[in-house]
Amino acid sequence: MGITADLSAFTAAIRLDRLPPEVVVRARLLLLDLVGNIVRARHDAESTPALLAATRALGLAAGNAGVFGCSARYTPAGAALLNGALGHSLDFDDTHAGGSLHPGAPVIPAALAAAEMVGASGAETLAAIIAGYEVTCRIALALPAGAHYARGFHPSATCGAFGAAAAAARVFGLDTAGVASALGIALSQTAGSLQFLANGAWTKRFQVGWAAMAGLTAGALAREEFKGAAEALEGRHGFLAAYAPSPEPERAVVGLGVEFELMRTAVKPYPSCRYGHAGIDAALALRAEHDLKPAEITAVTLGLSQAGMLLIGQPLAQKQNPRNVVDGQFSGPFVIACALASGAMGWDSYRLLDDPVVRALMAKVVCRADPEIEAVFPRYMAGKLTIAARGEEFTRTIVVAKGEPENFLTEAELRAKFTGLAEAVLGRERSARLADAVLSIDRAGEVAGLMRLAAPLMSARLAGD
Repeated sequence: MGITADLSAFTAAIRLDRLPPEVVVRARLLLLDLVGNIVRARHDAESTPALLAATRALGLAAGNAGVFGCSARYTPAGAALLNGALGHSLDFDDTHAGGSLHPGAPVIPAALAAAEMVGASGAETLAAIIAGYEVTCRIALALPAGAHYARGFHPSATCGAFGAAAAAARVFGLDTAGVASALGIALSQTAGSLQFLANGAWTKRFQVGWAAMAGLTAGALAREEFKGAAEALEGRHGFLAAYAPSPEPERAVVGLGVEFELMRTAVKPYPSCRYGHAGIDAALALRAEHDLKPAEITAVTLGLSQAGMLLIGQPLAQKQNPRNVVDGQFSGPFVIACALASGAMGWDSYRLLDDPVVRALMAKVVCRADPEIEAVFPRYMAGKLTIAARGEEFTRTIVVAKGEPENFLTEAELRAKFTGLAEAVLGRERSARLADAVLSIDRAGEVAGLMRLAAPLMSARLAGD
């Protein structure tokens, strides 16, 4: 069989009770992480009002599917689009270093929307989510992702559409041929461009939501026996040949069903591009260890991989002068300056975009390609920070950033992150109940109850809900 058939057979056959327990536990934690992002982004992301207005104008707000943090109901397609886009809007969602992408934001919303369509159980939905993660990440490995990036593609959206299709198809109970057809339909919808970096565009968020909706659409069409293209991944005009110059198809199926890329997925302690997180870890550590003050710092160098330079290091003049949240999320100088100036890098740090202390520090931060960091990429999104202050140099290299699989957040830390995001929208009691429901999703007879918990109570709603 080809890799499309192999991945389809894996997806069709996956069962929660046949999976290693640690994979199931990790999947629940990754779900909790994304839900918190969606709830907060529904109210805080600057792109949300326009996204909601367009969704309503398109007739996607007249259904019975839920969006986390929202009391309105949507069509399944609308819910997948919104949950996917919102999940990626804070740039605080999970990451897979080998695939250089965010697998949860396209996959989870597609699975949940499909589950609401057919009344699927929580166990079936979680199994589908795990399958979607595997498909997304393994396709990215086969490109491989670095070459895909070099062509200007955004793999969270392009590969994510296939993972979303697999997740929806699994919720719908499709067999191997049906899943393969869904992947063939998704092939016609894989899109995602890095051009958002030019002006801080909101398209990065949208195209991940579109991937979730595209995957759901592909699964729904395949469910009705609509025929998709064969060999969607490895075919002559398939995804790998069209989207990367030298694909490695065999990487998509190495260890399939035995090794789980989901377990190699990281979560973010900071709401910014993952390539800057090792540098943030280093900045916080050096600041605390040496009691560094912004006025004492004369120069800062952030060492990155070439891939990291592409996203957060170049062009330097632009990265030293972010004008909006998206610019800040993809600015190495900004995130390092925030960490050094305030001792934190959280969602509220974007209020410091025009802070004079942070601005002064940003002008001192340069990003450089570092051979030591390149040597451990793509396995690790490492970083090396060198700070000149008080006539001395302070250096810290972080290979395994906080939140990476080998340095994963504990359940308590993830709950704290979730609470910090969701409590402002849902209130303390409802936020805690939602977290409990998410972490026990595999025991739920259906997911609709979980989605209802995610809606703010009337008394807790924020303006514009």
